[in-house]
Amino acid sequence: MRMRRKRNLDERLQACSDLLLVKGRPMLNLREAAENFRNLLNYEDVFGNKNPVELEIGCGNGGFIREISKRYPERNFLAVEICSNVILTALERCKAEKISNVRFLNIPAEILPCYLPSKSVGTIYLNFSTPLPEKSREKQRLTSSRFLAIYRELLVPGGKIIQKTDSEEFFDYSLQKYAENGYRVVKVIRDLKNSEYAAENIVTEYERNFAEKGLPIFCAVVRKLNV
Repeated sequence: MRMRRKRNLDERLQACSDLLLVKGRPMLNLREAAENFRNLLNYEDVFGNKNPVELEIGCGNGGFIREISKRYPERNFLAVEICSNVILTALERCKAEKISNVRFLNIPAEILPCYLPSKSVGTIYLNFSTPLPEKSREKQRLTSSRFLAIYRELLVPGGKIIQKTDSEEFFDYSLQKYAENGYRVVKVIRDLKNSEYAAENIVTEYERNFAEKGLPIFCAVVRKLNV
């Protein structure tokens, strides 16, 4: 079912323009844009400091990015969400809470290299990405070889990806893809809620609803190999 467009969507997005760095995409197809278009952000200009930058891809309503930005005020955070209807909620909540170390990009993840400098991101968070189990949609999965190449370009040497998912099939697929694409898997957790890492975990609304049913959350931490 398609989500109903929020009332006054464009006007409300404009009201959050101080937090929204990019909306939409260049007037090129995604492949041409990713290869040819560059309008790289200057993080010091954006945030007013030289703090390290971390990135969440698929931020949804922004529950995770709001919590982690408060927990680590000495870091800067970028949050990406393709759906304007969804990112609006995250924007308005951050604006209402006066969170200063988060900025948003309302773009497809495929064109992140158009805006983020190479080797500039310390950590990438993939929280409950859609598994897309259909074989025909493999290239759209956020842990496919295509996307892992993008992340490898963006991550600093030794930078990491932290992934959480409720799909064991997608989790195992992702572990295989990490190993095949220049990453070292350093942590595999198959029941996050009941693990030693539960206390430090930031629980999203989606995650809480899922875990309350007694179902496991899968988590992986992988590092970019410097090759």
